[in-house]
Amino acid sequence: MKRISHDALSTTIGAVYLGLMTNLLLAMACAPALLLLITTDPVHSWPLLAMTAPLCGPAVVAAFAAFADHRAGGVTVVRTFVRAWLQAWRRPFVLGVAATAVVVVALVDVKAASTASFGIVVAPALLVLAVLAVTVALLGLAAYAEAPTAPLVRVAKAALYFGVRRWWLTLVSLAVLGTQFAVFTNVPAIGIGLTAAPALYLAWANCRFSLRTVLAHDEVPAVVPGS
Repeated sequence: MKRISHDALSTTIGAVYLGLMTNLLLAMACAPALLLLITTDPVHSWPLLAMTAPLCGPAVVAAFAAFADHRAGGVTVVRTFVRAWLQAWRRPFVLGVAATAVVVVALVDVKAASTASFGIVVAPALLVLAVLAVTVALLGLAAYAEAPTAPLVRVAKAALYFGVRRWWLTLVSLAVLGTQFAVFTNVPAIGIGLTAAPALYLAWANCRFSLRTVLAHDEVPAVVPGS
């Protein structure tokens, strides 16, 4: 039998450590939202969930930063996560608040329009708006992991442009995160302890690829190509 090389073993251990530690840090940083999801029925507690969801924005940015650091050869997961969370807290939080507000308003309006005669026209448009809001938030958080001081408007503009332009990557990311949410709601222990980091890593990789032309020298350009 062939022996496993030291480099392969180190890479495997590093990846496992990255995943488990990132899951733990995410659980700590997103504790309010996670506790609500575990202990309440989201159908009835959605107003509280909407209030706590933006708190997860900086945590996701920190997780993305840990992924980027690991890819570059770093091994300080905890330090990178905490530093990124503290450094880029305000803008991701504001982005999360804006995206959550759009999604909540859109979904509430969809429910209200479903009983009206014009609902068949208005509801699809509102659902598309909600998906676009989630897309901007996801790609924006990925951008802030590498450009923590970029202006919010520029980040949102780039996230919307490239999220729509490379829609197939966006759909894969949203599908993976949707599956992760389903896993978490049905089996919280697995969702928190095992699958959160892999799902976020795939979403981060897709977002980073979509934004690769604007993520340079830690800044998002003011002018988006093609705009």
